[in-house]
Amino acid sequence: MSENETVREETAADAPEVAEHDRMTALEFELAEARQAVLYAQAETQNVRRRLEKDAQDARAYAATSFARDMLSVSDNLERALQAIPADLREDDRFRNLVVGLEATGRELASVFERHGIVRISALGEKLDPNRHQAMVELPTGDAEPGTIVQEMQAGFMIKDRLLRPALVAVARAAEEVQA
Repeated sequence: MSENETVREETAADAPEVAEHDRMTALEFELAEARQAVLYAQAETQNVRRRLEKDAQDARAYAATSFARDMLSVSDNLERALQAIPADLREDDRFRNLVVGLEATGRELASVFERHGIVRISALGEKLDPNRHQAMVELPTGDAEPGTIVQEMQAGFMIKDRLLRPALVAVARAAEEVQA
């Protein structure tokens, strides 16, 4: 037998082992791909679960947002009504109980707001924050630094960490800008 024939016999004999090895390599590759796909699917499932939990938590926390906005107008009207009562009527015995009742209603409404995470935004004397305040007018003044809130026209409110309604404010402007 020649040397070439010996090589052919060995190669032919090894062929099933090579084919088996290639098949095993392909199966191992497919298994690795399947494992990776399972890991990605598990990660995606976990992300979806977290997102749904956060959405549900936000829905619970902010479910009353629309109702709270509507109640702010009630609070504003009650506050305006109390401010409109002249001092002499506040002292009149006939109106004293009415005034006391309105003030108690205002305190109870504020307490309910607080229990539900609705808080008034501080504005007067603060620097204008466009995320919490809405500047309606600039007033010339030498008493306050430009950009400082000098008047609150309507109170602003937050619900938890979100803006419910911006405070409507007047902002200080340097006095010399008026004369120019």
